[in-house]
Amino acid sequence: MTDQPLLKVTNLKKYFPIKGGILGRPVGEVKAVDDVSFDVFEGEVLGIVGESGCGKSTTGKALLRLIEPTAGGVHFQGKDITTLGTDEMRKVRRDMQIIFQDPYASLNPRHNIGKILSEPLLVHGLAEKKERTEKVHEILRIVGLPPEAADRYPHQFSGGQRQRIGIARALIVRPKLIICDEPVSALDVSIQSQILNLMEDLQEEFGLTYVFIAHDLSVVKHISDRIAVMYLGKIVELADRDDLYDRPLHPYTESLMSAVPEPDPDVKKERIVLEGDVPSPSDPPPGCPFHNRCPYVMDVCREKVPALEAVHVNHYAACHLHTEEGGDADASINHLKGEKA
Repeated sequence: MTDQPLLKVTNLKKYFPIKGGILGRPVGEVKAVDDVSFDVFEGEVLGIVGESGCGKSTTGKALLRLIEPTAGGVHFQGKDITTLGTDEMRKVRRDMQIIFQDPYASLNPRHNIGKILSEPLLVHGLAEKKERTEKVHEILRIVGLPPEAADRYPHQFSGGQRQRIGIARALIVRPKLIICDEPVSALDVSIQSQILNLMEDLQEEFGLTYVFIAHDLSVVKHISDRIAVMYLGKIVELADRDDLYDRPLHPYTESLMSAVPEPDPDVKKERIVLEGDVPSPSDPPPGCPFHNRCPYVMDVCREKVPALEAVHVNHYAACHLHTEEGGDADASINHLKGEKA
């Protein structure tokens, strides 16, 4: 990996207006993505994980401007793509592709696979008709499907095969970055591992960079180099994979990790059950967005939003337990755990 990030996201926000009344005037807004920043380096896999509704898929689509960001910057190869016009953005999209969650809904049922896969080549002017056919057959073989699949239609394939086609469509223009929006969550568990192994092989073969969005912690751990944990539109923790799983610093991450099944029956794991519900992104609580569910909540948590700051080397957390306002984190946690025992 190089020192300069391939993708640099700074203070990204996406707010959806809430309209009401007879005239449909804005009466509020849903803060789906709220001040998110991170870097992605060439050749790595950054996992983004969190509960449903935390804003991870909205973040992924905003990176490609499939939905327009409300504010913030998305720098790809040093260029802020949020400022580009339609024609310039179309050129950039050759290097930035996406794999969608639902492999059936993302494929046009009226077009055969050959037409679906050749369309990106046509849009970007990458090949003439005969060469397009050859490239379609080649990419089908790469993702584990026979060339004759080009003459068939999406409904004639299984879910796993359709996702292979979705991967082929993203890969056929040879992009540098692929946003993977929960690419295995709609598949059977038996098929998930096949698709994940395929994606790992393709990353190594073509030097790809992934932003891998998922809610399954075991899937994210399997494929990611670094992991960002999102809660209510914000990144609350960002760290290397092993460091995050071995030493979670944010109470929300700690509770997520406690829910991961332990394959060894002799290992006893304490389950951390969070109380209360996830607040509405249209009316987030003041201070830390997690404070109303946090077992270690302090007065400062109700008043001040914690910044995402380095606690250890390459390990960032947005939590007052690790700031001067929160005092001694270990002492606070141990004291509170003792009270609950």
